[in-house]
Amino acid sequence: MGLFGRGKGGGLMNVIRCDEQEYIVWKWRPRNQEANTTSRENAIRFGSTLRVKDGEVAVFLYNQKNGPLQDFVLGPFDGTISTANLPVLTNLIGTLWGGDSPFQAEIYFINLQLNNQMRFGVPYFDVFDPRLPDQAVPIAVRGTLTFNITDYQNFIKLNRLMNFEHEDFKRQINAAISKHIRQVVTNIPMETGTPVIQLERQIETVSSRVAEKLGTRLKDDFGVNLRALDISELEIDKTSPFYQELYRLTAGITAETLIAQRDVNIKNMKDTQELNRLNMEETLRIQREEAQRAQRLQTETQFFAAHALDQQAAVLKAGAESLGQMGQMGGGGDGGMNAAGLMTGMMMGGAMGGQMAGMMNNMGQYMQQGMQNSQAQTNQQYGQQAPPPPPGAGGATPPPLPNVQYFVSIGGQQAGPFAAAQLPLLVQNGTLTPQTYVWKQGMAQWDLASNQPELAPLFLQQPPAGPPTPPPMP
Repeated sequence: MGLFGRGKGGGLMNVIRCDEQEYIVWKWRPRNQEANTTSRENAIRFGSTLRVKDGEVAVFLYNQKNGPLQDFVLGPFDGTISTANLPVLTNLIGTLWGGDSPFQAEIYFINLQLNNQMRFGVPYFDVFDPRLPDQAVPIAVRGTLTFNITDYQNFIKLNRLMNFEHEDFKRQINAAISKHIRQVVTNIPMETGTPVIQLERQIETVSSRVAEKLGTRLKDDFGVNLRALDISELEIDKTSPFYQELYRLTAGITAETLIAQRDVNIKNMKDTQELNRLNMEETLRIQREEAQRAQRLQTETQFFAAHALDQQAAVLKAGAESLGQMGQMGGGGDGGMNAAGLMTGMMMGGAMGGQMAGMMNNMGQYMQQGMQNSQAQTNQQYGQQAPPPPPGAGGATPPPLPNVQYFVSIGGQQAGPFAAAQLPLLVQNGTLTPQTYVWKQGMAQWDLASNQPELAPLFLQQPPAGPPTPPPMP
């Protein structure tokens, strides 16, 4: 503060300002004037300089019979004191001091900065673990409270500014903090199932619950706004005998839990491996049986085709013999030809041949269908090349089998495959002729048998189509 000369009516001019670094409320007094030492400590003259920094407010308090009155000067402000900036004083000057100065007022500076911090500590108090409700473990709590003053008029109403002491204010807030922390911490173990010796894991929960309860209390009772409450430590008295017992109990349960979980995990792993092994065995068994079945069907199909050709050749042979003997049927004793017998034999031979031909035709169709189904499965299994559809087959394409030689087109339908040993039988019964279309592995399309050099010898050895001309009758 400094001197600016003498004002009207005598006395010294003052510079009214707050130079404190950390404060909540600070009362201004003239230099060398201690509290309650002289009446001059509240004597203020017009023309004195008032300096209010940003983040603080200056309060002029006039004690009247009907109660205190206040003027507020919100920073930043730097100017002289006058009735223009102290409206309440304007009315008081005229009635009490006759428009003269000095006037009587107490001047307080209130810190309105965003963050005022104060540390707090709650000494050891008993907390009970739900597993051992009759054995208390001492716990202390430490942390930091961050607050600010937003409603300074309400703050003045709730707090006595005269001789305001920061330590007294801190003690009052500490008492409120201690009450709510004790209440929250003692209930956390039961509410969350947390062992007391592991209570530090709940620091965030404790902080948020205490802040929720404390915020309303600080606003209503102290006029300050709670910005944050940070608990930095939940200190457990580890020398307590009950702590040692709880530690053994908790550690034992934890160890047993880990061992049990390990055993369960090992068993699950072994069970999974055994299931995988069984599944693999079953998969391989099924694949092996399918392969064997496909091979068996292929073999049966090949032998069935050969058997069908043998039966067809036998039928043709039997029919030829029957036709050769028809001349003898119904012969007379003189050895002459019996026309009726001959006709009867021809009719019977024709009927028998037609019946056998129909039977063999049905058998051939059944055989052809079976070969096609079997070859489709084998072709899918081994991925072999399938022949193109024979001429007149309408696009039907049977799949080939392993070790195939020739497919033969019969009436626009493919038959086969036929091994080399089977082809002469087809030539003998007239199924395979030089004009028959054939196909084998490696051929792009069906082609006439006469165009295949390896089939030419079969047609050179072909027997005559019918019996030779009988000799003339004697």
